[in-house]
Amino acid sequence: MKEYKISHLVKSEDLNHHGTLFAGRTAEWLVEAAFIAAAATHGRPQDVLCVNVHGFTFKKPVQKGDILTIHSRIVKTGNTSLMVHVKALCEIDTGQNVEGFVTFVCVEPDTKKKRLHGIVLDEPENEEEATLRERALKVM
Repeated sequence: MKEYKISHLVKSEDLNHHGTLFAGRTAEWLVEAAFIAAAATHGRPQDVLCVNVHGFTFKKPVQKGDILTIHSRIVKTGNTSLMVHVKALCEIDTGQNVEGFVTFVCVEPDTKKKRLHGIVLDEPENEEEATLRERALKVM
């Protein structure tokens, strides 16, 4: 599946009391990136609704002035649901900082009843994508 990327400059207003990127801001950015992958793939953003954020793992703090690039791609589909893997990487102080999964469901915009999305996963492009799909199967 297509990988989407968005980048954010970490500014003073994004920091916590330790002087590093606030986890709440990070979560906001991760969910936004996941939504972009789900909505762009589905083609109808008004149908896509976030229903679960699956335990983000924070591996390394992010400093003010760093550029955080968030990669997102759909890794699991149900009839009405889409699970997206997100990972955030610093561009200056390189390495993976945060990762996790976010689940969306497709709904009718007016009634909020679940709606079939018709998205079928393609073949994994590489070993990393295949591993992410296997991990997604174990996420509750």
